[in-house]
Amino acid sequence: MSSSLTRWAVGLGLATVAMGLLLAHAARTQEIAGAWHGRLQVPSGAALRIGLQVSRTPDGRLSGFLTSPDQTPHPIPLGTVRMEAGKLVFDAPAVGASYQGAWDGARQAWAGKLKQGGLDMPLTFKKGPPPQQASAPATARPQTPKPPFPYRSLDVAFDSVPGVRLAGTLTLPEGAGPFPAAVLITGSGPQDRDETILGHKPFLVLADNLTRRGIAVLRVDDRGVGQSTGERADATTADFAKDTEAAVGFLRTRRDIDPARIGLIGHSEGGIIAPMVADADRRIAFVVLMAGSAVPGAEVLQSQREAIERLAGASPEAIARTEAQLAKISAAVADTTTPKQALARLETEFPGLPPARAKAVVDQLGSPWMRWFAAYDPRPALEKLRIPVLALNGSKDTQVVPQINVPAMRQALKDDPKATVIELPGLNHLFQDAGTGAPSEYATIQETLSPLALKTIGDWVTAQTKR
Repeated sequence: MSSSLTRWAVGLGLATVAMGLLLAHAARTQEIAGAWHGRLQVPSGAALRIGLQVSRTPDGRLSGFLTSPDQTPHPIPLGTVRMEAGKLVFDAPAVGASYQGAWDGARQAWAGKLKQGGLDMPLTFKKGPPPQQASAPATARPQTPKPPFPYRSLDVAFDSVPGVRLAGTLTLPEGAGPFPAAVLITGSGPQDRDETILGHKPFLVLADNLTRRGIAVLRVDDRGVGQSTGERADATTADFAKDTEAAVGFLRTRRDIDPARIGLIGHSEGGIIAPMVADADRRIAFVVLMAGSAVPGAEVLQSQREAIERLAGASPEAIARTEAQLAKISAAVADTTTPKQALARLETEFPGLPPARAKAVVDQLGSPWMRWFAAYDPRPALEKLRIPVLALNGSKDTQVVPQINVPAMRQALKDDPKATVIELPGLNHLFQDAGTGAPSEYATIQETLSPLALKTIGDWVTAQTKR
């Protein structure tokens, strides 16, 4: 899954070069409040944008958060921010990172080191927010579909649960129908209908491919994103499953859609949602899981962190230390039911933990989405399926690690004679042909979806939807 915590662990595990002169007097007079930005130069050659936003309260205290727009839309709260002996010092407990830097008057920047996962990484922050799309090309990716299209494209909207109205695009083959149809289900985090990331639009590419094959495709903005309404702050994966159910219900109202041939295609978190919806609705015709997980969420997150830290060069000992600390903190928060209880538990079990840092931990690990995801086991839902299922995992996926997930998926689907599990060679979590599979590569790969993935999905869905 692409949660804010785990995505950010990627960016913080990679280094950039930052040298500078340390001018203590300038540091004392430099106002830290405001927006700052830096770069992390990754091994593949990509430069990931890093943002730092610092605020000052009326009584002079500092707070803030980090951003990595090339990795995730979610801000990462800082635990403590302070000026100490003319130096800028902060930590980000949600990702086990800390920073210390001194003012470089010659470059008007904070130059220092960020520590995370056993690594010391030079990092310089300059004034201003991260530049727009610095790490992604301004032009469309080569696979982005271009008109004219041999099919129709309609803007649609429909209601889900009270307060949530979903907006999206329905592509329909030429002709009267009724057509088979697929609902596309996005991964974690706020996603638009195209699942846009780093200039890529994978759901637009996939919808184009399928509609050219005679299959109608519905893709929608997540609740609270784009033209869709609704709050998502307290929403969990189970809530997003309700939105998918509404999408299926909408398709069944249309005379140009065959209600007996509607299926689900879910990516990442969407690969958890699809079996949930199919179990509740036995009229679902087929399911495609693109990097859907078959192990509990806590195992997904742990294997994801370990895989990414290994690629970043962390030693086994450093990885073990990080996981041991995270396990202790997570266990302290896990059985509490309110933020107040969680803060009290951390204060008791970790008396040296600063209050601001404890709050940041609770905000991350205690969020409704994270609690639900970490505790959820997808296997019971998968084990109930008795419909055509295509489960795909890229062999270089570092977010849903195939070494753990593929055997578990095969075991969970073993009693479904119509299920197929395939590990696609050389593909990452976004189903791109990849070098290492690290999320830091996503921006540098021009390919949006591997031709192998497109053909595998297209051929299979076409075969399942024949009358």
